[in-house]
Amino acid sequence: MASSSLALSSLHIQTSPIHKTTDGSLIISKTIPSMRRHMARPISASISEKPSILPPQQPPSNQPNKLPIKKIPGDYGLPLIGPWSDRTDFWYNQGGNEFFKSRIQKYQSTVFRTNMPPGPFIASDSKVIALLDAKSFPVLFDVTKVEKRDIFTGTFMPSTDLTGGYRVLSYLDPSEPNHEKLKKLMFYLLSSRRDYVIPEFETSYNKLFKKLESEISSNGKVSFNDANDQSAFEFLGKSFYGVNPGDTKLGNDGPGIIQTWLLFQLHPLLTLGLPKILEDVALHSFKLPPLLIKSKYNRLLEFFNENSVDLQNEAEKLGLARDEAVHNLLFATCFNTFGGMKKFFPNLMIQVGRAGFNLHTQLAQEIRSGVKSNGGQVTMKAMEQMPLMKSTVYEALRIEPPVTSQYGRAKRDLVIESHDAAFEVKEGEMMYGYQPFATKDPKIFVRSEEFVADRFVGEEGEKLLKYVLWSNGPENESPSVSNKQCAGKDFVVLVGRLLLVLFFLRYDSFEIEVGTSALGSALTVTSLKRASF
Repeated sequence: MASSSLALSSLHIQTSPIHKTTDGSLIISKTIPSMRRHMARPISASISEKPSILPPQQPPSNQPNKLPIKKIPGDYGLPLIGPWSDRTDFWYNQGGNEFFKSRIQKYQSTVFRTNMPPGPFIASDSKVIALLDAKSFPVLFDVTKVEKRDIFTGTFMPSTDLTGGYRVLSYLDPSEPNHEKLKKLMFYLLSSRRDYVIPEFETSYNKLFKKLESEISSNGKVSFNDANDQSAFEFLGKSFYGVNPGDTKLGNDGPGIIQTWLLFQLHPLLTLGLPKILEDVALHSFKLPPLLIKSKYNRLLEFFNENSVDLQNEAEKLGLARDEAVHNLLFATCFNTFGGMKKFFPNLMIQVGRAGFNLHTQLAQEIRSGVKSNGGQVTMKAMEQMPLMKSTVYEALRIEPPVTSQYGRAKRDLVIESHDAAFEVKEGEMMYGYQPFATKDPKIFVRSEEFVADRFVGEEGEKLLKYVLWSNGPENESPSVSNKQCAGKDFVVLVGRLLLVLFFLRYDSFEIEVGTSALGSALTVTSLKRASF
């Protein structure tokens, strides 16, 4: 879930069609004309209970407005002191949401100047212009206006020693020659393995469900996150590379190694709940030495090197070195895709779990009816006949985007607009968007802070997909080699749909408890009610 910023954030593998039939065109490729027709089709209602009714939602007009040009409010404070003060507020005194809310209120503007963590001594320049509404945010997607070089994780870049000495795809700007080559390689990965995605997902996640049932039976509850980590990595290994990592020398160590490797890259952006002074010094002031993780990384690298020969051959045809290709495949699979599933799947199930029994009943009825009418098989065609399920996945991506932040450095002097004013940005200035504010903009979405499962059902609901922005681009647009939109965005949507479909084929309802973890929410399942048919 690459061009998305702020890690895990990313879900950002590069994909092309997962299914070769026209009714399987959910996975984006610029070369598949049927995909556009699919995405334009309204999500029409077909559920047994009437969906919740939202007031009419009218997206703002795209017609130019003569907004007043205002000076961007806010300041960066004194050197060292200003960045440290903002970092302290962001991580310890306020938290991200309150940090931005308080400044919106202070400046009476959704566009303002501030510092973004980590600041000294990891990032040499922490100054950004924050864009916190749905109108200003999309400038960060426009690579004719912003540069995306080395800003995947924001105002700092992890050491390339963590990625074999290479600047991997996520850190490349589209203007760089290897960007196109590497993105084409990721397209090839998904297209060449498209027929394995649904069956391998069914195998891995049905095994996960059995494990959840067994643990609940024994202990009364079970961690979804831990079980999901193993299942996600097994699924990715088998569907992308034809090998179960558990059957190799890597064994079941993959998810744990990946989590440690992610920590070494993302620790300046994480809080682990340690005492404030200890955490600030250990995690937010200096980079952890890559040497400490090298042996573990090499174990991952060995797995990918041994099981990607065909992909390395394709990389050579594209003009890439085999070694560079392997490090990029590892990053795309472990950081972008596994990291994304690690964050997105618990969030999706938390939102659905909190929504309660009525939504569970509607989803179960719709999913079972759709599968039954398609010969009892889970297919792309069957899932296209499940409007509530599709909308539920989109709403989960909107309400809690797996990508929380985006960055872009102005290529030239720009004028950007919020809903209320226009602002001048100078060439070279860094712009920053906090995505949860853009996707919950109350001027776009009615009941913007609420999870409304059927929000995107129907023609009017589908128009709002342009404001679902988690993929470094609008949901109703497509990635290409010339932009930085997550080329795997429809792969992410697909596996989210598969999770709900397989779950509600098996269960009528479930109950949960929710906690926190360093990389997202911690989900504990306390009850699973097996399907009554």
